[in-house]
Amino acid sequence: MEYIRITDIGDPLFRQVHQLLAEVFPPEEVLEYSLWKAPLEEPGIRVFAAVHDGAVVGTTEYRYYPDWNVAMTDFTIIGREGLGIGRFLARNRLKDLNKLAADSGKMLYGMFAEIYDPYRARHHEFGGVKPMDPFVRREVLSHLGYKRLDFPYVHPSWMGNGEAVTGLDLCFMPADEEQDRLDASLVADFLTRYYAVLEDKPEAWLSMVEVLRAQDKLELRPL
Repeated sequence: MEYIRITDIGDPLFRQVHQLLAEVFPPEEVLEYSLWKAPLEEPGIRVFAAVHDGAVVGTTEYRYYPDWNVAMTDFTIIGREGLGIGRFLARNRLKDLNKLAADSGKMLYGMFAEIYDPYRARHHEFGGVKPMDPFVRREVLSHLGYKRLDFPYVHPSWMGNGEAVTGLDLCFMPADEEQDRLDASLVADFLTRYYAVLEDKPEAWLSMVEVLRAQDKLELRPL
């Protein structure tokens, strides 16, 4: 299996990547195809495909913020069972992020991720591939070391319509697995930059960020 970075919307592999996105996630979680041109070309956004026998069988997108020394996992998709794709993607992603942190003279502080809470969002269908089942995904991410940030989370819809999306938790995987709190200001700053690309923000999201800025620390809870 190959771990191949995609930086051009014209790359034939990206058509397969976007198809996996459409099969797995609900529409409000998927950026429209043509809007991917700029993100793919941005150095800080890293989209990789797991390619097996010439076909995309998995994909992950993530980004590294050197000023905060944190990363964000945008998505991880497994397209086929029985190939060890999840571990392959997670291992190569962490190797790449550790190198980026080392290039800045640091050790990676941790990684954010939005994780579905299937106990609140039972209606979501995840592509028919069992490893993508939200109950399975949540447990796997818990095993990787992700912890739930203890605050009510919403995010702006990626459809750009100003709607608030619920049913997810914002989580963080600290490099120090004993860490049990995170600066609320870091979370607020991160979310503000991460969603800067979306001009139309729901009032619920704006209020959430305002509340975060008024707090000191957020508890990291088990998933």
